[in-house]
Parts: sequence; structure tokens; C-alpha cells
Amino acid sequence: MKYRILSSIVLSGVVISSALSFSAEAATYVPPTKTMKAFASEQAFQLYISRLKKERARKQDKGASVVYSEANPVPPPAPAAVPMVMADAAVSASAPVANSSAKSKEEGITNNQTEGVDEGDIVKKRGDYLVVLRRGRLFTIKVNEKTLSPVSMVNAYAPDANPSGTWYDEMLISGNTIVVIGYSYERGGTEVGLFNISEQGVLKYRDTYQLRSNDYYSARNYASRLVGNKLIFYTPLSIDLYGGLSDHLPAMRHWRKGATPKDFKRILPATRIYRADYDINEYDMALHTVSICDLSLPEMSCRSSAVLGPNGRVFYVSEDSVYVWVTPWSFRAKKNNQSAIFRLPLSGAAPTALKASGSPIDQLSFLQRDGYLNVLVGSQSDGEGMWNSQSKAGELALLRVSLNSFGDGTTAARRADYRALPKLVENYGLQNRFVGDWLLYGAAYNRNKPEAFALRYKNFTPVQPLRLTHNVERIEVMGNDAIAVGMQGTDLRFTSIKLAAVATPVSIYTRKNTAQGDNRTHGFFYHPDTETQGIVGLPVLGMDGSNPTAAVMYLKNDHLKLGNLGQLDSKARSTVDDACKASCVDWYGNARPIFIGDRVYALMGYELVEGRLVSNQIKEVRRVNFTPKDFVEISE
Repeated sequence: MKYRILSSIVLSGVVISSALSFSAEAATYVPPTKTMKAFASEQAFQLYISRLKKERARKQDKGASVVYSEANPVPPPAPAAVPMVMADAAVSASAPVANSSAKSKEEGITNNQTEGVDEGDIVKKRGDYLVVLRRGRLFTIKVNEKTLSPVSMVNAYAPDANPSGTWYDEMLISGNTIVVIGYSYERGGTEVGLFNISEQGVLKYRDTYQLRSNDYYSARNYASRLVGNKLIFYTPLSIDLYGGLSDHLPAMRHWRKGATPKDFKRILPATRIYRADYDINEYDMALHTVSICDLSLPEMSCRSSAVLGPNGRVFYVSEDSVYVWVTPWSFRAKKNNQSAIFRLPLSGAAPTALKASGSPIDQLSFLQRDGYLNVLVGSQSDGEGMWNSQSKAGELALLRVSLNSFGDGTTAARRADYRALPKLVENYGLQNRFVGDWLLYGAAYNRNKPEAFALRYKNFTPVQPLRLTHNVERIEVMGNDAIAVGMQGTDLRFTSIKLAAVATPVSIYTRKNTAQGDNRTHGFFYHPDTETQGIVGLPVLGMDGSNPTAAVMYLKNDHLKLGNLGQLDSKARSTVDDACKASCVDWYGNARPIFIGDRVYALMGYELVEGRLVSNQIKEVRRVNFTPKDFVEISE
């Protein structure tokens, strides 16, 4: 197959040539002399919004048409008025992010993007206990050498709250505090539930906090992160110029029985709202809010900052900063305009920004390393909100920019900071991943022939095609190398890729009449035994007649040669009445491979199966079913 390397592409009017070179040297970070400027006062912010209202009224008087879309919905009626009370948080702006104590450190069981940055998921480990979030409930299961048994169960919501219309999606653990992140259509915002877990694995509800926001859902990304004892979560909030502005600004309330909208207190004063130096479309504007909450305090306190920009967004957390990339979008022009990258340090220092072009595909399009930010961008990408990451990416380029380029938002990334990349013929649902010194990307859906590419992102080396025999639905880190997973017809294929002087596909394993059981990053896990050996785990669905059968399959990686280790199967009945009251659809998946020491586990719905590796085969040791109706709850 012949691959055409584009000589130049255009992103928002920026002509980008492929004949550019990047610096491979690490950049020494210099604290910025210029940072983003927030609104000087509440009055200044209100005046700015008033000008936007007048501009929209002027356009409407002239008969200008307005295109409403998923990114620009018809504004709903304004809710009941909320008093504008400033609630400054107790988190110091200059306080560094604390590292978790040695006692609180756990063996990781989540396929996180960045080391040291934990991501919200449906299962976490605390001591000898697995904590599982499933269909509106929390469960603990004791897992050690001798035991596999359910211990405790509680609802994932406040005792006095109506759980209908609420999705409880993600969970994190800090010390003995379990945090559940959810979104309530009933109460109109993000919910943060806090629970205690005892040394005996017993769960106890503590508190619920509610934040006014729009739905944070992304088919690929996760809304919450944990760095040390700092909970970080992202919440978007569209600005509604029709109603009273104070009714739509980020606010938080401590849930109590009989709580009313008047209990919401502002957590985002105008002096922490930032915007880039470009015009904002009054029909396409949102507050992209990042909240950092200290979980070491008896009562959760949060400090929020927000960037004002268009609705299109991608949210990424590095080891020291939160990035929010915002992108305007025109459904008629099918081409995005000027974008902006906001960098919010976790230390609480003032944010910085840089104008840019295009938009990332998802959070995996980012890598902060060696003093640079590297981002794969597409000319037609619209961020990863809801299912936007599955849309067409358009022309592709790699942005590699020094962190020292970030400032007050008045400057833009240079032409020399971009490098044109080969465009995929069919790039709907594009997959991408930084692995070591490499960037890999490929097409998830290609009706003709598989397409994938690899390049060293630090310097100008030729972009090389990867000769794969299947589409690319997943790219994952496998030690110092990579693995690509995807369909070829009705078969699921795995290809190991050696990343050395060149990127080389090495071994292919084919699973007949099988599909992935989970497309999210957290459905996959690689457990290394040595630098060159380890075990791959992935939920799969095999077609047995007309009924799909669920399992978690395991492959051995031996110097990049892939071999079958077997699987742990689900034996649960497909129709079990669990009296579900909330989160009754598994948007974040319900199956995970889990590795604890030399023990292997498969979480599949309400089943947890334990296995051991015996003579190069995973053999079942025991299993437990923790369906709520069969569950004996233990309380303190």
C-alpha cells in the first residue's frame, strides 16, 4: 500500500508544512512572567456578559440565523433564582500538592494514562479489599490468599436523596475516604459522594456535595483524577444569556434533607474566571471549570477556577497541571476556528494559556514531558464531550510546544511548532496513544484496509506506516513497547509492536468470533512480570450461537510474542433483578481484569472470579457473586 505524506495542511488558517523539525532536547521550565488575567471584579464580569447580550440582540434584530446543535443547545428556562454568595474555598493558592503517605499507597489496578495521576473507575483496591461501584451501589469484597468474600454494601447516594435520573460513574479512594462522582439530571449537577471504609472493609456513608454543572460525560475520558490527597474534577457549564446569570454560575451545596436551590453557594468568583484573547461567540460559550478539593480535611473544601470559551473541549491532567483545550465549532463550515489551551497548575499558581489550531481527539492525544506539551490535533475534531471523540478528525498534525510558550493567552503556537502527519483515509473514531518516545495512531473503522502510523514525537524522523492486519480500536502501553487491538471481520486481533530504532509489529494473536467487551481504556490492563514479560487482560464477548458469552481473556507477552493463557468466564444469569434505582446502564463498563501479586481476578458484572497461572494457563480458583438481593450487608 502506498501512503501519502501530506506536504502541508491547514488548521484554522495556519499552513503547516511537513518539512519542519522539532527540538529533541528537554526544555528547562522557567516560571512565566505573564499569566492569564481573570476578571478584575464581579462588576467587570457582569459588564462583559452584558455586552455579549447586546451583541446577540443586535444580530437577532438583523435576522442573523442561529444554528442550534448538541454543542449549542436551545437554552432551557432559567431555574429558580439563587443568591450570589461568594464561597471562597479553604485551599491555599500557593499550597503544593501533597503526596500520599506510604501507608495510603496501593498497588495500582487501574490502566491510568499518567504515572502518579489516578483516574476515576468502577473498581479500586484498598488493603485487602476491592471496592466496586455498580448500578448505584458500592460493594467491598475481601481478596487475599485465603479469602474471596463480600463484606459490605451501601447505596452510592445520600440516604435522603432521590436517586432517579442520576448516574454514579466514577470512584476514587484516598486513605479511608471513598469518593463517588456522579451526575444528576434530577438535581441538575455533578454530585460528589464521600464514604468511609474501615480497616475491616465496612462502608459507611458520610456526605454528599452537589455542584451546579452540565453533564461531564465523555465516551472516552474520565471526569475525576486523584493526585496525592487532592481530588481534581472537571465540570462544564454552558452560559445561558436568556436567564439570570447568577442562576448558572458554578456553585456548591452540602446536601441535606429538604435542600433547596437557595442552598447553593458560589464557589467561583469572577476573579477566578479567565478567558483567552479572542472574540467569543455568544451562542457557543461555556465555563470550563476545574475544581481541586482537599480530601485530607474533615469537611471537603474546593477551590475552583474556570476558563470562558466555546463548548468544544478536551480535559487532560499531567503530574503537575490540568489542561483544558477549548475549540469553537461551526456545523455549517465543518471547520473549527481559533482554539486555546489553558494550563492550570495544581499548585494553585496563576493559569497560563496559548492560542492554537485544531483540536485533540481525546485525553490520550496529550503528553507533557521534558518541558514540552505534545498534542495530536485534527482540523475537524470537536473535543471529546459526549461522543464527539468518535467523529471525523480531518487533517492531522502534531503540536510540540515548550511549556515556556504559555503566557497570558495573547500569543499563539508558531507554525514551526506543528508537524503535518499522514491523514487516515477513514478517520472516524481515530485511536491515538503516546508510548515512550513514540506517538501511534490508527483507524478504528476502515472498510478497505487497516491504517496505522508511528513516529518519534521529539524530532523529525520519517513517519512510518504500521503494517497491521486489523483495524485499530485500542492502542495500549505494554512495558516499553505497545500493543494494538482491533477487529478484522468477525475476529479480534492483538498485535505487539516493538518500539526501538523503528516501530515494528512482531506478533499477532487472533481470537475467532470475538469482540472487545469494553472499549474504554480501563477495560484493559497489562501486568508486567519483568521488562520483557507480562500478562495482558481484556474483557471480551464471544458469540455462542445467538447469545453473547462474556469473559476476561489473558495473553502472555514473552519478548513480544503473544500466547493464549485462557480466560475466566462469567456464569451469571443474564436477567437478574437487582432492584436497581440509579445508574442502571453500565456506561463505564462492568468488567475489568485485576492483578494482585500472583493472583488474577476477573470482575464481570456482579461476579468476581479468582484465577492462578498454572502451567501457562489461567485456572479458576474460586468465585463469588455479590448480587444485592443475595448480599448480607454488614454494618458497624
